[in-house]
Amino acid sequence: MSNFKSNKLTKEVVLRDPVHDYIHIEDQVILDLLTTKEFQRMRRIKQLGPIAYVFPGATHTRFEHNAGVYELTRRICNIFAEKYPTKTPNDGLWDDNNRLLVECAGLLHDIGHGPYSHTFEHLFGTDHEKIGQKIITDPHTEVNQVLRQVAPNFPELVASVIAKTYPNPQVVKLISSQADADRMDYLKRDAYFTGVTYGEFDLSRILQEIRPYSGGICFTMSGMHAAEDYIVSRYQMYQQVYFHRVGRSMEVILQHLLERAKIVYQQGVLQVTPELANFLADNWSLNDYLKLDDGVMETNFSMWTESTDPILADLANRYLFRKPLSSVCIDAETKNLLPKLKDLIKQAGFDPTYYTDTNSAFDEPYDAYKPTGKNANSQIEIMQDDGQLIELSQLSPLVRALNGTLQGDERFFFPKIMMSNSAEPQIFDPLYQQFQRYIKNGTLRYLRKPKK
Repeated sequence: MSNFKSNKLTKEVVLRDPVHDYIHIEDQVILDLLTTKEFQRMRRIKQLGPIAYVFPGATHTRFEHNAGVYELTRRICNIFAEKYPTKTPNDGLWDDNNRLLVECAGLLHDIGHGPYSHTFEHLFGTDHEKIGQKIITDPHTEVNQVLRQVAPNFPELVASVIAKTYPNPQVVKLISSQADADRMDYLKRDAYFTGVTYGEFDLSRILQEIRPYSGGICFTMSGMHAAEDYIVSRYQMYQQVYFHRVGRSMEVILQHLLERAKIVYQQGVLQVTPELANFLADNWSLNDYLKLDDGVMETNFSMWTESTDPILADLANRYLFRKPLSSVCIDAETKNLLPKLKDLIKQAGFDPTYYTDTNSAFDEPYDAYKPTGKNANSQIEIMQDDGQLIELSQLSPLVRALNGTLQGDERFFFPKIMMSNSAEPQIFDPLYQQFQRYIKNGTLRYLRKPKK
C-alpha cells in the first residue's frame, strides 16, 4: 500500500450541514474535488427524485449526500486510527495510509448518478457506478486531473474502491456494505428532509462501536443493539418512504414519459434540448451525460406539455403537475385479471401501454437486509470478546424476524378516473362501475359468483 498524501489546508474549511452539524475539509485534494464541475453538477440532481412529490421537503441533492458520506468516512478513519491502528503486518487492524483513498472514494461514490437515476438507467441502459468510474479515470475530467495530482495511478485506485475490486476489504466495505457510510448518511439525511422519524438511529453509538477486522468492518458486542436499531430504521424507511405508492406512481409516469418521448423523437416531431437529444437517439457520450441534470430534464418536460403528440403532452403534464396514477395491490393469483382491466381502461380511452403498469417494491434499489440467500449482501458481523464474529441476525431475534420476510408489495397502476364516481361522459358509467367491482379496499380481487 502506497502512502498517498495530500497537502493539508492551512485552515480547515467547514460546511454547515443539518445532518452532521459540520463537514470538515482538511485536505487540499478534497477541497479541489468539491469545486470540480463534475462534482458541482451534483447540486442539480435531487437525491430522491420523484419522492419529493410525496414529501415536499425531500429536495436535497446528491451533492450534500456525497459530502455527508465523505464526512462519515473521515470520522470512521479517525476512530480507527485512534483505537485500532495496525501494529504488525496483516494483523487485521487499520492502516491509516488508506485514509485519503477511502475519503476520496466516499466523496465520489455517487458522482456517476444522473437525473432520476434508476428510471433513467432502465430506459437508456446506463450504469451510474460504471459511469462514475469513467468520470474518475477519464483524463479529460476535472475530477481525474485533481486525483492525478496525488499520484498517476490514484484515479484508478479510487475507481477500484467504488468497483469493489480494491484488495483491502476494509476500504471497500467502508463505502459499500450493509452498514457503510453511504447507507448511514442517506438514512439520516432522507429522514431529515422527508420529515419522518423512521430513519433515525443511534449514529453516535454506531460510530463508537464500529471497528476493523481482517475481512472488513464489524461492530463490538456493545454495539449490537445500535446495529439492530439501524436495521429496523432501514426497514421502516423502505416501507414508509422509498416504497410509497404515490412516489412509485410518479416513477411509472416518468418512465412512460421518457419511453414515449423516445418514440416521438424517432418520428422526427419532438422539440428537445441538445443535452437530451443524443440519449433519445441512442448515441450519447460521457460529455453528453455530464450535461444532464434535473433542470435540463424538466425544461424538456415543460416543452413537451405543448407537444402535438397527445400522449406525450398528457404524461408531461401529469409528471410536472403531480397527477399520479391510482394503484391496487396485486398478487400471483390476481395478476390474471390484469388483461381484463387493461381492456376496460382501453375502452375508456387510455392506451394501456402508457397508462398502466405493474411495479414491484421487492426489487427496488433500496435493498433490505438479507444476510443469506441469492440476494445476500455482506453480513453485519458482531465481534465477541474472544474475537469470534457472529452475524447480527443470529444474535438479534428482532433482526432475525425481518430476515427472509417479504418486504414491500406489487401494485397495478391505472388512471385515477377509473375509480371516479363522476366520470365524464356519463355514457361510460357502466364501464367504470364494472372496473370498480374488481377493487375493494385498495386490493384487486376476483369476483365470486353468488351462491344459489
